[in-house]
Amino acid sequence: MALRLSLGGGAAGTAEQAIIDIGSNTVRLVIYGGPQRAPAVLYNEKVTARLGKGVAEDGRLSDKSMGLALAALARFETLLRLRGVRKVQTVATAAARDAANGPAFMARVGALGLSPRLLSGEEEAVTSAQGVLAAFPGAVGVVADLGGGSLELTDIDGENCTHGTSLPLGTLRLPGLRHGGPAKFAGRVRKMLGAADWSTAHGQPLYLVGGSLRALARYAMVRQDWPVDDPHGFELDPAEALAIARSLAAGKRASDKVAAQKALEAKLAGAKGVPAKAGVAKAAGGRIAPVVAAPVGRVLADLDGMRISSSRLASLPDAAALLDVLVRELKPSRLIFSSWGLREGLLAGTFTRSVRAANPMVAGIASFVDTQVPGISANAEMVLNWTASARVAPDASAESGPDETLRYAATMLALASVRVEPNLRVETAAKWALRKRWIGISAEARAMLAMAVLANSSRTNPPAELLRLASLERLREATAWGLATRLCRRFTGAGPMAIAHSSLSVEHRAGGGRLVLTVRANMAALFNEVVEKDLRLLADCLGLPGEFRCVPEHGDLL
Repeated sequence: MALRLSLGGGAAGTAEQAIIDIGSNTVRLVIYGGPQRAPAVLYNEKVTARLGKGVAEDGRLSDKSMGLALAALARFETLLRLRGVRKVQTVATAAARDAANGPAFMARVGALGLSPRLLSGEEEAVTSAQGVLAAFPGAVGVVADLGGGSLELTDIDGENCTHGTSLPLGTLRLPGLRHGGPAKFAGRVRKMLGAADWSTAHGQPLYLVGGSLRALARYAMVRQDWPVDDPHGFELDPAEALAIARSLAAGKRASDKVAAQKALEAKLAGAKGVPAKAGVAKAAGGRIAPVVAAPVGRVLADLDGMRISSSRLASLPDAAALLDVLVRELKPSRLIFSSWGLREGLLAGTFTRSVRAANPMVAGIASFVDTQVPGISANAEMVLNWTASARVAPDASAESGPDETLRYAATMLALASVRVEPNLRVETAAKWALRKRWIGISAEARAMLAMAVLANSSRTNPPAELLRLASLERLREATAWGLATRLCRRFTGAGPMAIAHSSLSVEHRAGGGRLVLTVRANMAALFNEVVEKDLRLLADCLGLPGEFRCVPEHGDLL
């Protein structure tokens, strides 16, 4: 039975489009291209204007912040005009919405040649939630988007976004709200949640959006020595989230490392002729040579392997304190971090029905592999059909289910990896599976992709890091996918004629089943010792004996 996995137009390339996001903390330009269903970031620039700082202090945008923002926006408009990007959405959120001089500021933005749209609190919340739904198709739960000026909360039910609300709990406002201690802060947040009808327990997943919350996720990932370093899709159970949040909210990590850095600087300052902010290193011949030390903020950002800016690190204790209250009040079943939010929600608003229905993981991987080897996604579909019988636990429903979609993705990556030079192939393919930002994929699915591409290179022993992400049984399934792809490409060269004149099937007999590789006589010369070994490896993985069979040139392959 031929399998057909339609991309629904989701992997097709699209003209560049841009989002300009005038936020409370940063003003950002992102230019997107690539597949419609899994848009790729082609350009990303931000300026930290901190528009919301003045609003939090006196209700107005400061002249300095507006100057920084307008200069950045003028640059963005020029860049887009020079690049020829015609499809541009410019939106402003909490700072411009709440400021007394917000309308005047928006008029100045419009005078730059942009067409800014001021989002209401509900629009901001719902748009961010739409971004989460686009990243996690069918997601059900609550979306919490923490920005510089506000916190947006929205219910999602798999298709729709409801109950969207915006609360003045952005990272720029939190320091002031936390004065008076944890109990008063928790009471203030609880009161706001109650007033917005968000005081009831949900017992559903809580999807977390925003740079400060992703920084918290990175901290948790480093703390766990997590095998995947992309925070998108990372999950925490509530108990662990509370432990991490309370530790960070107390400022223990940051204060300890600042103190350690200051002690280091003081020690280094004792070396003769070395400035207070410099270090020492042994130069050639044993001389002491000065080495300029990194600023404290950068050192903090580099510690623990976390790629986090010093400004994000500074906001971590406040974001953690808020998360502590949210977890206790909303009582989620688990926490899931999302890199898609407002900007991606704006893009999702332009999706056609067919694009929205497409699988974002398949669309993203298909687009990626076709940039490595043009046309390989279509070639992978032939290989997918040829290897359809090679399942550890055959199940008729699997032919159109999530596993078959994942097997298609694994097949694409495995075939693309063959074009990588041999000494880099295994490492590169595994990094594609584990480290690239694929949308609509779980940690278990990443592990299975990685195991499949490893097996494609005859590595069949699951690494310990993959066993942290998926069970041995699931990794064995993925091993069979990779070995089947290896057999197909090495036997047929992944060529359409050889695939058409051969088949791989499982035959069930009274004494048990067997894996049979059948080929017509005109292609029999393709079978050799190498192919025989590949057939035996796959058969052993499936727990079946393997058999090679040659039939007449026009004989039945089944």
